[in-house]
Amino acid sequence: MNNNEIFIESKKYMPGGVNSPVRAFRDMPMNPPIIKSGNGVIIKDEDGKEYIDFVLAWGPMILGHCDEDVVNAIKKTSAEAIAFGAPTKLELDMAKFLCDTLDNVDMIRMVNSGTEATMSAIKLARGYTKKDKIIKFAGCYHGHFDGFLVEAGSGVLTEGIPGCLGVPQDSIKNTLIGEYNNEKQVEELFLKYGDDIAAVILEPIAGNMGVIKANESFAKKLRELCDKYGALLIFDEVMSGFRVAYKGAQSLLDVKPDLITYAKIMGGGLPSGAYGGKREIMENLSPLGGVYQAGTMSGNPIVMAAGLATLNKLYKNPSYYEHINKMGERLENGLKKIAKEKNIPVVINRQGGMLTIFFTSASEVNKYDDVKRCDTEMFKKYCVHMIENGFNIPPSQFEAMFLSVKHTKEHIDKFIETFKNFRP
Repeated sequence: MNNNEIFIESKKYMPGGVNSPVRAFRDMPMNPPIIKSGNGVIIKDEDGKEYIDFVLAWGPMILGHCDEDVVNAIKKTSAEAIAFGAPTKLELDMAKFLCDTLDNVDMIRMVNSGTEATMSAIKLARGYTKKDKIIKFAGCYHGHFDGFLVEAGSGVLTEGIPGCLGVPQDSIKNTLIGEYNNEKQVEELFLKYGDDIAAVILEPIAGNMGVIKANESFAKKLRELCDKYGALLIFDEVMSGFRVAYKGAQSLLDVKPDLITYAKIMGGGLPSGAYGGKREIMENLSPLGGVYQAGTMSGNPIVMAAGLATLNKLYKNPSYYEHINKMGERLENGLKKIAKEKNIPVVINRQGGMLTIFFTSASEVNKYDDVKRCDTEMFKKYCVHMIENGFNIPPSQFEAMFLSVKHTKEHIDKFIETFKNFRP
């Protein structure tokens, strides 16, 4: 079966033919390529066409596809352990490694996805503070937990869904919406609701409304307000953790959160997640405390093995991050130069190996409202052009591109040259 045949057949058995909405290319005038294999930064579809990959499974494949050490760790572990639903030494190895190598993480709990990590962190914050309300920021996506699906980014923004059907009003009545990088507006929310706010959850580097970094003064204001009103500050580093730097976005900001959530890279490409932070907070989790959260597959041995193989390489090789940043800088500068020459209005936001090209005449993109004014029709033309010419990029104006240690100058220069041939 070829790409189109597989996708058409898939629609009979899976809603929209996919298991995650953005994969459906619903906003694109084309069907998605059906990916068969990957090695390094090259992926191949069922038609045999190759692409240079700038999606990388939406971030996790920072070492490139099928890294030899990760594959070997999976093979070795799966020969004797697949799943037990019981404690394993690999869980300890991963937990100890994370607590020893990350800032501000005294204890950690493994889960199976980013959504599970963020929703569990919110539950823990509510249990610890004995308060109900949370503040999330417009355009930030923290997974499909009911309480987050208000003014959300990612697929919700891509598909223009106003919130989400199936979410009762009662599920979002305790969710307050902040404006990203707007200190005054968040301060007003605390003035009005401060005694009832359990937590503020923030993507310190947003990736689901495109790449937008929190201003340091904004992050410091959140820390100050949380301390003043007895709320917890949660950094959602599901996307930015281990990517923008080994220690994540919190290492780039002079601000320490109370809880941090992780996923994606920490599983080496397998389903994973975790949330961690201060011991006095984490000890409120069952079986020590009264906040109940469980998962049969949490700490799965194969996932822990793949994750440890990935994180060990990243931790021991800071040059990886230097390389990724150098490639990101080369890509950013090249795209800006071409856009200026061709008079294509763009803003390019980048942090390390995360980058978004916003098609907009604005001078900056710093918040959700800026993102919503982007030219999505221009983006579609650009996206189709790049995919048809052998580059796998996100099929949404509101997502990030990703770089890996396997991207080379040649890959970057090919991308820039293909962008140069783009006809708006």
